[in-house]
Amino acid sequence: MSAQDTTRINLLCRVIRRDIVKATTVAKSGHLSSSLSAVELMATLFFDAHLRYDTKDPLYIGNDRVIFSKGHASPLLYALWRAAGVISEKELLTFRSIESPLEGHPTSRFPFADASTGSLGQGLSIGMGMAMYSQRYLSESFHTYVLLGDSELSEGSNWEAIQSAPYNEVKNLTAIVDVNRLGQRGETMLGYDLENYAQRFSSFGWKTIVLSDGHSLRDISHAYTQARLAAKPVVILAKTVKGKGISFIEDRDGWHGVPLKEDQARRALAEIDAPNEALGTIATPPKNVKFIVRSRKAAFRITVPPRDAAPRSMYGMTANQLFRTTPSLVALDAEVSNSTYAYPIAHTYPDRFFEMFIAEQHMVSMAVGLALRNMHPLVSTFASFLTRAHDQIRMARYNNVAITFIGIHAGVSIGQDGVSQMGLEDLAMMRSIPDAVIFYPSDAVAAQKSHKASKRV
Repeated sequence: MSAQDTTRINLLCRVIRRDIVKATTVAKSGHLSSSLSAVELMATLFFDAHLRYDTKDPLYIGNDRVIFSKGHASPLLYALWRAAGVISEKELLTFRSIESPLEGHPTSRFPFADASTGSLGQGLSIGMGMAMYSQRYLSESFHTYVLLGDSELSEGSNWEAIQSAPYNEVKNLTAIVDVNRLGQRGETMLGYDLENYAQRFSSFGWKTIVLSDGHSLRDISHAYTQARLAAKPVVILAKTVKGKGISFIEDRDGWHGVPLKEDQARRALAEIDAPNEALGTIATPPKNVKFIVRSRKAAFRITVPPRDAAPRSMYGMTANQLFRTTPSLVALDAEVSNSTYAYPIAHTYPDRFFEMFIAEQHMVSMAVGLALRNMHPLVSTFASFLTRAHDQIRMARYNNVAITFIGIHAGVSIGQDGVSQMGLEDLAMMRSIPDAVIFYPSDAVAAQKSHKASKRV
């Protein structure tokens, strides 16, 4: 990074901090201190030619993707896009108002939010889904960046993703951990023990980059350059200061989710001393990136199954027919494909099948990432075990994606295995999800037709 670039991005950081203060003060709510700690990390990503993104076409398949798993830092997300010139100051100051797309945690209502987040522990899995989509199904891979807070690394679902990414040889995924030491009510489990975090990630096969100063623009820029070149998933562990840039809240407990009062905001803005206007430029992505999965012409054939065929036995056979004509279909299974009958898909379409092992929460969120890139995931396991991922399924709905869940062993028919294996609560769970469509086939013929119908829902 040149001296000129350092000066330019330092200026943008001041502008971004000013806008974070203004938005949260006007809203009288929002996570100010959590946003301030990651300003340098994200401003360098956006405006030092690391992120490649067509701001005129946020849906372009070749864009890099940025997910705020640390969704409460949404004031930072919106201030970044304000600095990029895609939203106005007037729009920014609608933050958290009832009709504004700038919600307290990012949602798809804001077109530059690549995922709806806020329920912690899900963004990394979503990001892996996007990274795998890019790596397997595009003519040229984009890069996916996921901003995480240090508190959310207590979530077990994150560690499901962390062990899964190296196993799947993901090469275009970077996790950015904002290690600011303070959670909602005090210090996090590991505080500033960056070496401990690094050992945990590296033990699973990640390339780890530790930044002892997570506000050093040069160090951050070098880390992103390394990450882009790596042949494995990368984590950047950055030691930061919560509330950075405002002296009277820096590294102080009690400021999580607390906005400034008007007199405090005036004092903070004087400290930040940002210029009236400064816009950053985001690098452009490669052009003509193409989806490379092809369909084949084939009529769907209904075959009459044997009289005693189990409904679950229709899944793989029916899906194989659908996969021929529908290139957007992919399948994910939680290491029970011999029970769910997903194994024919794995045999016939290995590049469109994901063995997720016994990690249902990660499986569902990774399916969300795939679905956000216009794939249609089929997600299978025991019906009872889908309930473990209720929150992930709930968030899938708020991402407005199409996912088909296949839960086997519904009801009491698997009685000999005991109550833990029975799908007894799954219908109530799915009925609680807005707009969910539920098929409950009574026999193999109904199951076959349900699978075909689900593709059109």
